[in-house]
Amino acid sequence: QVQLVESGGGLVQAGGSLRLSCAASGGTISGLVMGWFRQAPGKEREYVATISSNSGVTNYADFVKGRFTISRDNGKNMGYLQMNSLKPEDTAVYYCAVDQTTYLLVRRKSGSWGQGTQVTVSS
Repeated sequence: QVQLVESGGGLVQAGGSLRLSCAASGGTISGLVMGWFRQAPGKEREYVATISSNSGVTNYADFVKGRFTISRDNGKNMGYLQMNSLKPEDTAVYYCAVDQTTYLLVRRKSGSWGQGTQVTVSS
């Protein structure tokens, strides 16, 4: 199974930006759908965005539309989440994941998952 490691999290003021990275190893992500999810303390892990294997199709949760951009570079075996106009409610641990299809990915019952990177947005 592919191993994933997220990085790029940190502390930022409201209105600021961060770019998260997802580095894959142990296998290629080129044929897999990639997604980002997040989990705040006391809350369920929630879907943020997905991107198709060839970058042709992206989808976003309503609460990040217009602010976040998901992308990938299959040649580098990497994925990214650009986060702009951050809000305190974006504070969470952010996870990247890959699976064979979007359906399988959003089920969150299979695929490969990273350990997460902390994003904290101060007001």
